[in-house]
Amino acid sequence: MTPSAFRAGTAVVVRDLRLGLRHRSEALTPLMFLVLVCTLFPLGLGPDPQRLAEIAPAVVWIAALLASMLSLNHLFAEDFADGSLELLLASSQPLSLLMLCKVFAHWLVSGLPITLLAPVLAYAYRMPIEGIGMLFTTLLLGTPTLSMIGAIGVALTIGLRRGGMFLALLVLPLFVPVLIFATAGVI
Repeated sequence: MTPSAFRAGTAVVVRDLRLGLRHRSEALTPLMFLVLVCTLFPLGLGPDPQRLAEIAPAVVWIAALLASMLSLNHLFAEDFADGSLELLLASSQPLSLLMLCKVFAHWLVSGLPITLLAPVLAYAYRMPIEGIGMLFTTLLLGTPTLSMIGAIGVALTIGLRRGGMFLALLVLPLFVPVLIFATAGVI
């Protein structure tokens, strides 16, 4: 990697982190959704601790997957609206590096907080500590994967009127293997 490509990638990450911090509600919405979904399951299933501990990995992972989908629309939306996406395309720097940096910044704003909050929610389900550690590890590996897959879907649907609906149809089948392997790794 050349020094100019490193500087360009760093600039993309810093810019997207600043935008993410400026629009805190967009970063907090997935977290609130995650907490809400994980809170509703025990209300619907009942307070049996053993049953809750058994379903905790699946509930937390499904909630994390859906919460990450909420934030995907914002990955390229602002850049598409203000024309900076076209500048990235016309840049002399490798487009793959710039997009990887955008996805990394998106993960830092949305995926990392989900990953950090999930063990607290799993503990509330009375999941064993070793299982919580494994859940954290799978989320640490899986949420960047969700962001990468989601970036492909967002790139394909960014200019469409009802892109959010098509985005869900595109990426949900691709998210299923991540969900299966991650929950199987925890159980």
